[in-house]
Amino acid sequence: MKILIRLCLLCLLLGLCSLLFRLSCSYCWKLCWAQCDQWPETPNHGLSVPPVVHLTGYSSVPDGQALSRARCQHCAVVSSSGQMLGARKGPEIDSAECVLRMNQAPTWGFEADVGSRSSVRVVSHTSVPLLVRNATYFFQQSPDTLYVIWGPEKVLNHDKGGTYRRLLKVKDMYPRAQVYTLTEAMMERCDQIFKNETGKDRMKSGSFLSTGWFTMILAMELCEKISVYGMVSESYCRDKSQQSVPYHYFEKGKMTECSMYLVHERAPRGGHRFITEKAVFSKWAKRRNIVFTHPSWKDD
Repeated sequence: MKILIRLCLLCLLLGLCSLLFRLSCSYCWKLCWAQCDQWPETPNHGLSVPPVVHLTGYSSVPDGQALSRARCQHCAVVSSSGQMLGARKGPEIDSAECVLRMNQAPTWGFEADVGSRSSVRVVSHTSVPLLVRNATYFFQQSPDTLYVIWGPEKVLNHDKGGTYRRLLKVKDMYPRAQVYTLTEAMMERCDQIFKNETGKDRMKSGSFLSTGWFTMILAMELCEKISVYGMVSESYCRDKSQQSVPYHYFEKGKMTECSMYLVHERAPRGGHRFITEKAVFSKWAKRRNIVFTHPSWKDD
């Protein structure tokens, strides 16, 4: 009888221990997930950098494979801003391990200011026709450049998306071209990051994220150290003493960069929130190895 009682107590104790173990594991898992889901991640300085990153938010055209490539120790992110005119930063930019550019911003004719290398080019769906119009320059002469296209699901849909069909034609003409699109889940994630950082719902505010936003997010996923060229700070356009520059270094538009930023920032619907995004980038620079140069953000 005593043996039976002892066995019952032992079974009860084992059951209690099992329950406590499961509860503790569940708590630890939730805590780990909550910490890992924060954006942007805090770099682990002193630890070895993984040689290859697998980015499931980017899908190759046409086979739908996730983006896998070597991580870059140092990236140069080059803005399309008129700030780059006369910058003479070309050699410095080209010395970075990886160079990220935006939309259709050319290097030819501007090498002294913006460099000549292009490792990655992040492109808005609205700029794809401009690349296709000059396909020889972008896809034949630069076969090693990786193109990352962002846009709404309706234009990147594999069945009916007009932009996606254009990209398929590019791949038919230039089989070596490396073309990826952001997945629908990644687009939603970028919206959520904007909401987390600003407290504003991007869609309800009637705005669109900029190519700069998607470029910075990709850079933080891909690069250990980031040097940003030609991007102005949140407060830059409030300083009336600053020199006026074109919106793009390769176009002579009617509006200056700051005029364009202010128009978009104040637009009730359909605009980019360029200045709001710069405020977020400034916060990221305090948590990540990000440096803004020409103009420098040190005094902001």
